Amino acid sequence: MKDSKTDKSEGFIDKASGKAKETLGKATDDQDTEAKGKAQNTKGDAKKTKGDMKDTIKDAVDPNR
Repeated sequence: MKDSKTDKSEGFIDKASGKAKETLGKATDDQDTEAKGKAQNTKGDAKKTKGDMKDTIKDAVDPNR
């Protein structure tokens, strides 16, 4: 299982890439690219949330970590 930092980093990368694709799609009037960018952005949000949840669980199990 990946650690929370890896999930958060991957989430950040997906969000940045997704935003770039979305912007490119809007600029070129390419709805497919825009939709793929939005989807990748959402995927990045999910990965970041997963990393945050792992941290919350670790803190609940071991508050002194």
